[in-house]
Amino acid sequence: MISPFRNAQVVGLCLVMELANCASSFAQNGQTGAAPPNTQELNGKIELLTRSLEQTQTELARSRTEIEQLRAMLGEVLKRMDGAAAALPAQAASTATVPTPVPEGTQPAAQISQDDWDLLNARVEEQRQTKVESGSKFRLSLSGIALFNVFDNSGNVDNLDVPSISVPRLGGYPTGGLGATVRQSIVGLTGIGPEIFGARTSAELQMGFFGGLPSGYNATTSGIANLRIARARFDWSSTSIVGGLDTPFFSPNMPTTYMSVAVPGFASAGNLWAWTPTIRIEQRFGGDGSPFKVEGGFLDPSVNINYTTNNNLRLPSPAESSRIPTYAIRVSYNKKSEDHPASFGVAGLYSPQEFFGGYNQQGWAATADWKFALLPRTEVSGQFFTGRGIDGFGGLPENPYPLQNPFQYTALTARLLAEVGVIGGWSQLKFKWNARNEFNVAAGTGGRNSASLRQALGTSFPALLIPARNEMLFANYIFRPRSDLVFSAEYRRIRTYEVNGAPDVAGQVGLALGFLF
Repeated sequence: MISPFRNAQVVGLCLVMELANCASSFAQNGQTGAAPPNTQELNGKIELLTRSLEQTQTELARSRTEIEQLRAMLGEVLKRMDGAAAALPAQAASTATVPTPVPEGTQPAAQISQDDWDLLNARVEEQRQTKVESGSKFRLSLSGIALFNVFDNSGNVDNLDVPSISVPRLGGYPTGGLGATVRQSIVGLTGIGPEIFGARTSAELQMGFFGGLPSGYNATTSGIANLRIARARFDWSSTSIVGGLDTPFFSPNMPTTYMSVAVPGFASAGNLWAWTPTIRIEQRFGGDGSPFKVEGGFLDPSVNINYTTNNNLRLPSPAESSRIPTYAIRVSYNKKSEDHPASFGVAGLYSPQEFFGGYNQQGWAATADWKFALLPRTEVSGQFFTGRGIDGFGGLPENPYPLQNPFQYTALTARLLAEVGVIGGWSQLKFKWNARNEFNVAAGTGGRNSASLRQALGTSFPALLIPARNEMLFANYIFRPRSDLVFSAEYRRIRTYEVNGAPDVAGQVGLALGFLF
């Protein structure tokens, strides 16, 4: 296809040549005395060239209008791509291929061929890739949340920023506290890799800043970076293999809260959450859309106590000392629906452990999880578990005080504590008024059998230092004026039961402002 600009040049050149020929003919006729050419024929040729030039100018103006429309459409596509950087390439392509409607009375939209759109989408993908440079040619996306929390605590808690249990009040010391933090902010990277043996590959890395408090003037506002999630995936049509640091696959649900992001909600009140090195296989029956799924894998659970006084060294935990990995299996039903999603799952876990003196303990757990729509705009989710020797996965209150005799704890107390049965769980009711407004009410509890705990630890460890049960509830309102901006107000109540005596009670009122990127 010849460009309109080229047509204009050709027509202009023809007109000039014709006029030159006419002028030459007049000159020759004047010199020889011959009769002038037919004036009517000459006027016809000039008129024909003039109409051709006017038509070319009209096409040129139309082409300029189409180019401006294409530029506007490309700008809109790039703007949408910037607002959805974490979306899948297929979603980005579909967004890019929707032309902008043109109001009535204006020039009709340009008609673009499929090849042109493919070229445009390739340029958009190239623009996305250049935004976050990667050492490989594959796509890398940056995500995360910049989170600012303001809170007022009543009573004494184990952690001012993110309280998980309530502790006894000490005479003469003030109670409660007003503060703010940005240490719950999170940064993440997601990479999409090549196909290997027919599997789609991807990886995710997530970092937080709640790994500890440095010393100095900025100790209360900055934190030490900690690794939250680092996993790689291989996805076939019906099978997936996942390996790395991940949340326990037998505990997929998490409460909705922006006041406890550094650690998930109910971390010490019924939620098995602790990030754990894991290798698991997921089998879907009937392809990607199948509702039935079976997962199985090996885990390396952590421990909630250091077995050495040197922080630079790591000794094996009881589960690692057994030289047999912890393994679990989960069977679930998942209904993928935008309006009424639902999932139900049951799982079992077995964790052999070996303690000081060659004492062997068989840890185990049975869990159930659920998520379904109860009424229009409402959703119920939660989890239940029971077992023993599973403290490394969270969900139970920990000892908030430093150990006076770590050797005694390692040699005797840890073994006795692993024999005590545990039970817990949580449930949440979510109400979505619309896409911007959301309300959540949730409650959770996790604890040990008080009688067994009192009998096991009464003679070997100060019983006051091991909470028997912890209860927590919260209610929050979440407002999302935009997809990348979040405001939240929350109230939570904590009740912690010691082995003996009345429970300790604390509360928190907080506000959260988050920017998602």
